[in-house]
Amino acid sequence: MATANQRLQCEFQLVRYVPDAVRNEFVHVGVLLREQNPESGAPALELRFTHDWRRVRCLHPDADTALLESIESEFRGRLRHDPDGKLKRILDEALSLNVQMTPPKAYLAESLPAGVEELMRLYVDPPRRDKLPRLSGRAAIQSMMREEFEHAGVWDLLRKRISASDYTRPGDPLRIDAGYRPNGIIRMFHAVSLEPGLDLAKVLAFSAGALRAGVERVEKAGLELTAIIEPAARVGAVDDDPDRLAMYRFGVETMEENQIRVLTTADMSRVADTARRELRV
Repeated sequence: MATANQRLQCEFQLVRYVPDAVRNEFVHVGVLLREQNPESGAPALELRFTHDWRRVRCLHPDADTALLESIESEFRGRLRHDPDGKLKRILDEALSLNVQMTPPKAYLAESLPAGVEELMRLYVDPPRRDKLPRLSGRAAIQSMMREEFEHAGVWDLLRKRISASDYTRPGDPLRIDAGYRPNGIIRMFHAVSLEPGLDLAKVLAFSAGALRAGVERVEKAGLELTAIIEPAARVGAVDDDPDRLAMYRFGVETMEENQIRVLTTADMSRVADTARRELRV
């Protein structure tokens, strides 16, 4: 273990989600740690956001966690492409009104990765408690998608929260979770939970045709739209419950009839590995 003299002199800031500035209630969702006097002279930084959004949802049930994840990727991208830029400017451009940074505090770190891990444990990630509900529905699928894409090393390379209105018409509220363009085709992935019912499947099926036509018109490329759903057993769609099984099958068939590829979370490792190869990571 490094001694105090061997540790890096750093400063850290906590990333806060503040849904209501008037009430000033917040949840810490990430950590930015930077070395104060790096030997190379270039800013040495580590940024980490939580993957567990349950505390955020407890504070604000309607929180847009996909937007929070996109802010992390945007921030990393700006730092990667402009490493010598002024940090305050990058922060101001990357952070939304509901996301704030605490004032810097001094911190001695054994290393930047180790320091971020410790600060995440101290301030951000909650201890596991039985009373915290497990993720379910779309949130669980989105979490699995991110985990697999991150494991493949491609998460920061994906487009997130893709506005369907860019390809359909103004006012379309649909935002596709993630996507990328390997060559002459655009691949998009959207979490569709069949646990609460068929509404999400019907919305995506209804939108698929216009979205596909818009992508061909705007991007001059084909669209492969993939819905990621739960395995049938996860939502109780088994032979012992024929009504739920019939509903599950109807949801899958409705999407497939509209040229949507339907995969389950069990397929995500393969999907992420394909993205890794196509993006040449």
